[in-house]
Amino acid sequence: MKKVALVTGGARGIGFAICEALAREEFAIAILDVGSLADAGENIAALRASGCRPLYVEGSVADDADRRRCVDRVLAEFGRIDVLVNNAGVAPRVRADLLDMTQESYDFVMDVNLKGALFLTQLVAKSMIANPSAADGNGTVIFIGSMSAYVSSISRGEYCVSKAGVSMLVKLFADRLAPEGIYVYEVRPGIIETEMTKAVKQKYDVLFEGGVCPIARWGQPEDVAAAVGVLCSRRLPYSTGEIINVDGGYHIQRL
Repeated sequence: MKKVALVTGGARGIGFAICEALAREEFAIAILDVGSLADAGENIAALRASGCRPLYVEGSVADDADRRRCVDRVLAEFGRIDVLVNNAGVAPRVRADLLDMTQESYDFVMDVNLKGALFLTQLVAKSMIANPSAADGNGTVIFIGSMSAYVSSISRGEYCVSKAGVSMLVKLFADRLAPEGIYVYEVRPGIIETEMTKAVKQKYDVLFEGGVCPIARWGQPEDVAAAVGVLCSRRLPYSTGEIINVDGGYHIQRL
């Protein structure tokens, strides 16, 4: 029987690349995404053409009822969840100076990026414990973080705070779930070419030309997906709570 991966925000961008990578590794795929199935139609069709038959659940990770409905549907369809990839994330709708950030913007970002990921992981972890996986462990949980966990961006402070919180979630869940055979990791992307970064492409093009990263190119969603694939393989049997940087070496401090 195939292992089952639930990917949030899996209809496009990094999330879709993760779905493609895990489908190639013979995972059954379930997707929770706020967009409609019609909006995701082209990408879902591509998955189906590859032989994957994804379960698509429309809903928001920020909504408790949607989270519970999603987990219930995945368990009803597949009987268990072996991998959870907390990929869904949002940036503030309007970039504003830290002194002008609104509570509404803060709540919007935190509800998706941090609160939603926390409580979905709580639900899925309980299902993993109740429905043990194969002999290689009870499950894997991956959080898609960001270099913004440690890099200041004063025009989107709520996003930075949310991703710093994600890093602590990784530590907390890794600590709590290791005795259950569930390993937890953070994949931390750098500057990745997605819809979220399209508005600042010119800025980062200039930075790449100036040597901002040792690997002098934009990251691609497939680069992030490759790291997720390794972590889902369970080929790191004595590691949990790790951060895998997918940032072209941006995190290296250089003189």
